[in-house]
Amino acid sequence: MGTTAKPHYYIGLMSGTSADGIDLALVTFNTENQPKLHASYYQAYSGDMSAKITALYNPQDNEIDRAFELDVELAHQFAKGVNSLLQQAQLHAEDIIAIGSHGQTIRHRPRAKHAFTLQIGCCQTLATLTNIRVIGQFRRKDMALGGQGAPLVPAFHQQIFSERHIDKGHDVFVVNIGGISNLTYLPAQTAKTVIGYDIGTGNALMDDWFQLHHANDKNNYDKNGDWAASGKIHQNLLTQLLMDEYFQLKPPKSTGREYFNLSWLEKQLSHFDTITPQDIQATLTAFTAKAIVDAIKQHSLESERPAKIYLCGGGAHNLVLKNHINHQLKLQLSNYELLLTNQKDIDGDQLEAIAFAWLAFAYDKKFLSSMPAVTGASKSCTLGVAFFP
Repeated sequence: MGTTAKPHYYIGLMSGTSADGIDLALVTFNTENQPKLHASYYQAYSGDMSAKITALYNPQDNEIDRAFELDVELAHQFAKGVNSLLQQAQLHAEDIIAIGSHGQTIRHRPRAKHAFTLQIGCCQTLATLTNIRVIGQFRRKDMALGGQGAPLVPAFHQQIFSERHIDKGHDVFVVNIGGISNLTYLPAQTAKTVIGYDIGTGNALMDDWFQLHHANDKNNYDKNGDWAASGKIHQNLLTQLLMDEYFQLKPPKSTGREYFNLSWLEKQLSHFDTITPQDIQATLTAFTAKAIVDAIKQHSLESERPAKIYLCGGGAHNLVLKNHINHQLKLQLSNYELLLTNQKDIDGDQLEAIAFAWLAFAYDKKFLSSMPAVTGASKSCTLGVAFFP
């Protein structure tokens, strides 16, 4: 009697710029290197933990001590999440090949004289606490090769959409709306270059503005966009927001909450007399939608092919935001379909965690997992560094 081969499980771990919690995905890969999601787990941060993270997005006092104490504290949080996922899936540390950990970005400075990026959540501590090998620090080699180290997920999008999901004759856009929105453009003509970059703010400003005015709300975000729906879009403010120099930059480009934050918003608001908080929220929602659609339009009009646009990430649950995106698409494109990645059997809430499981798998298989056309690096490479228990 033959024995069934033991599954080769990987865990992907993602903590995004929204700093609301940890997403974990338990994944295997088939012979075509396609992922299968077996289980997922979400561990929310406490308000105190979220505040510690976001306080490090911009320079403040004593930040080296605070950052590197948090580096270890986050690793303990990550390990707790991994153990909870293992318990839920009735597995043990020895069942896992590796954890692919993105960590928590606290600084991303791709346009500095000496460009750098910093993700915390100590990989060595995580490996030691879980007794599982960790593959992490995925962004640094790309930056050493002259790239921006972001976005990293377009390589994964190409893998999962091009191989078995892409719709023949259609350009495919994958738009992840996390704290920051990013876009992957997979042209129908496979000879054309895949493009990926950070569009600009996603949920970050909407979340920050909501929290500023709803300190006691059990939600840390504008659920379904209900508060935005109670306001009116301030057209002059919307125009002002879209004039920011980031939107004039050509790809490769990447950004983060250290750029798009409440300080940035306050500077924009200083050009106007009083605007009600709900009107500002309505305008921020329209701002996120307009930036996304402007980016899609640029590539779609050049291609002149029908487009399938897949949304994923937390912003895909914001009904008002989705309606704004659809409305703007109707105004600017004649042949498109707006979908969720879930409609292609890809969990939109877990897609980024699955991507970091894939990056760990790619590290083990020695696949080239970076995309110089996306990041601006001088060549492709296999991303990641291994940390052993």
